[in-house]
Amino acid sequence: MWRSLTKPSCVTLLGAFTAAAVPLAAQDPSIRLGGEIPAEVDTIYERGLAYLTRTQGEDGTWRSRSEHGITGICLMAYLASGEDPNYGAHRHQIKAALRAIISGQERDSGFIPNSMYHHGFAMLALAEAYGTVDEATLWEGNEADDVRQSIATTLEKAIELTVTSQKANRWGGWRYSPTSNDADTSVTGCILMGLLACRNAGLAVPDATIEDAIKYMQRNTASSGFVAYSGGIGGGGESMARSAVATLVYSVGHKRETEEFKNALSHISERLDHRETAHTHYYYYYMAQALFQGNPEAWDRWNRSHATMLAEQQSPDGSFPGSYGEAYGTAMSLLSLALNYRFLPIYERF
Repeated sequence: MWRSLTKPSCVTLLGAFTAAAVPLAAQDPSIRLGGEIPAEVDTIYERGLAYLTRTQGEDGTWRSRSEHGITGICLMAYLASGEDPNYGAHRHQIKAALRAIISGQERDSGFIPNSMYHHGFAMLALAEAYGTVDEATLWEGNEADDVRQSIATTLEKAIELTVTSQKANRWGGWRYSPTSNDADTSVTGCILMGLLACRNAGLAVPDATIEDAIKYMQRNTASSGFVAYSGGIGGGGESMARSAVATLVYSVGHKRETEEFKNALSHISERLDHRETAHTHYYYYYMAQALFQGNPEAWDRWNRSHATMLAEQQSPDGSFPGSYGEAYGTAMSLLSLALNYRFLPIYERF
């Protein structure tokens, strides 16, 4: 059974996501604007959010207070289904997660710990929440003045740290630590998505930072669509997830005319039945977005089978086991379905 999706006006509350897309001939408008949603999606999502609500810590985090990227991923799972952060049923969970990420930022450096992965995902989550949250009601009133920082200030500090980190990196990318002088395409892709979301939210991000990072991704993308982990073509072993990361970055970064985008997109579009054996939820998350941005018809096919698979895999308590715990596995699984709703600006296609 399928149902129709009617997109309410709040879908563009944060402003249009400006990733330029190549018009596709005879593209089904329901795919672009929102059409039918597999019946399983709503059930999976409701059960998954119920699990996250039950397991959120009193401090607003999931898993660990020093791993703010996981809290950011869980936060996005709420926002991606259209949950109103000010008046919705899960407003308390959303605001608690925001407070946790903001208060967890290192004030002097701007780093959101405990690795650049977490920094990137936290930055992405804050950028998606920016402009939708009434910050007059964000704080509970008993926090110290130096804790009650705005989302914009938090993001500005995070961007500054990210830019400074890249300038000190000889490859033009990022790795686990802000002081790393090596880079890999996985961390770089994560950071790039955070920066692109900040830029599309109206925050200042240097063009050179984006361009240098995309060039790093391009140097690691082969004509076959294979994307190396680090060290250039041929390094790091096969990973469909990295090809999906690159496809998404090129799409959102306005690089659809490049051979690297075309090759990476072709690589993932021709392997819709692929099953990633390591970091599967990470793969789900990026594969969904990459196909949605680059090949809507392929995404529609992949999405239907993916929803059926997740319905079979979801635990009775609504969770999904993940390599970094159930909260991570659950949130990443939900976000791999969130394109069905198209509420986050990062999930808009034009």
